[in-house]
Amino acid sequence: MNAKDVLIQKCKAAKKAFTVLSSSKGEQRNAAVLAMADILVKNSFAILEGNNKDIQRAEAEGMRESMVDRLRLTETRIGAIANSLRKVAALPDPLGGGEVWNRPNGLTIRRIKVPIGIIAMIYEARPNVTCDAAALCIKSGNAVLLRGGSSAIDSNIVIAGLLREAVSSLGLDGECIQIVEDVSRESATELMKLNGYVDLLIPRGGHSLIRSVVDNATVPVIETGAGNCHIYVDYDADIDMALSITNNAKTQRPSVCNAAETLLVHTDMADKFLPELKKAMPGVELRGCERARKILTGINAATEEDWFNEYNDYILAVRVVDNVAEAVDHINKHNTKHSESIITKNLNSAEYFKTNVDAAAVYVNASTRFTDGEEFGFGAEIGISTQKFHARGPMGLDALTTVKYLIDGDGQIR
Repeated sequence: MNAKDVLIQKCKAAKKAFTVLSSSKGEQRNAAVLAMADILVKNSFAILEGNNKDIQRAEAEGMRESMVDRLRLTETRIGAIANSLRKVAALPDPLGGGEVWNRPNGLTIRRIKVPIGIIAMIYEARPNVTCDAAALCIKSGNAVLLRGGSSAIDSNIVIAGLLREAVSSLGLDGECIQIVEDVSRESATELMKLNGYVDLLIPRGGHSLIRSVVDNATVPVIETGAGNCHIYVDYDADIDMALSITNNAKTQRPSVCNAAETLLVHTDMADKFLPELKKAMPGVELRGCERARKILTGINAATEEDWFNEYNDYILAVRVVDNVAEAVDHINKHNTKHSESIITKNLNSAEYFKTNVDAAAVYVNASTRFTDGEEFGFGAEIGISTQKFHARGPMGLDALTTVKYLIDGDGQIR
């Protein structure tokens, strides 16, 4: 069979399983997610075997270390993924409930939350996404079609097989979790156009992947964020706080989408702050504007491309600005609407920044690294939306539901 036929076959199997899953009780779905967490831990050796094949292949192909780190699993990381799944299971059931109101004509209207249907994912080298996406979809009553990248294929096949086994053990149909083994460009292209089979497509990865999906998909898409995130250090910022936050946002895990890529510094703070920053982050390459390079002699010049770049690496672009308004203008011109932070003691500056920055998450005196489903209390996330409708920011369970209206009457006509 060609790529399209294989995908349609998987969608049909997922649709059949969805019929059972969507009508199941919340307790059964919770038990399934808990079983998924347990099976990952019990089979960590098999997962690490598959992951080791991916790591070896990535290193042989010259993948840079920061990206290999996104791919790498350890027993500790598998344990953390399992704990994330347990937190998802502990969250309230996102389905059902709803408001009820009566109309003057006697109709009673109830709005409830229901699953979206078949959720497709196209993502890159992060096998934890396979687990998070599957758990969130099962909990919210959706079937999921997982098309990961070639670099994580061995990990993903092992993980998906275990998750399907766990779901089946609870009396649900494991076919509600589908893994696409074909990682060719053709399979991704066909998946983007499976109208009538896929209800929602969520891309998760770098700028080029997301742009390709947004530009080419004919099925509904939620645009998730490549992360060109900024830290702005205001004129009266606490220097130690600013150093700590900037260092964390850039170096704690530079390969992720909520890591900082650009630092903006108020001109009155630049002479004091930038030399301290350079000392605090010796392993980070700084690329600066002309004013920054006068303070930090010897650093490379930042190009216009640098201001737009998501490095996913130990590189930080630096620009000196005259005020918070100039910082906000720079951010709104160059960012990806993901996460932005201001370090300041000034309430007016903080309020201006929060009001005027266009992003899904805007921080005051905190690292951008907190833009994360678990950190926000969602247990996990299926992606971080940078669009402005239906879902924005970390997408948890509610983002995977839609509404349905139930209307009771006693013979009304219009």
